[in-house]
Amino acid sequence: MLKDKAIEVLGGSIATTAAAVDISYQAVNQWPDVLPQRIADRVIAACVRRGIEIPEEWKQPINLHGA
Repeated sequence: MLKDKAIEVLGGSIATTAAAVDISYQAVNQWPDVLPQRIADRVIAACVRRGIEIPEEWKQPINLHGA
């Protein structure tokens, strides 16, 4: 997940993204361009909580069997 896309989906600004994910503006500002999975998971959770449709490119099948 790209930082710019996450910000776009969560309102278009660092401030709206920070509020959605419940972290500081400074924390969002320091995110890397490609988000690690732990941050991506928080972004997706914020989308679900706010009723924001998750972009198709973020949806990936989960393999629970390790195959």
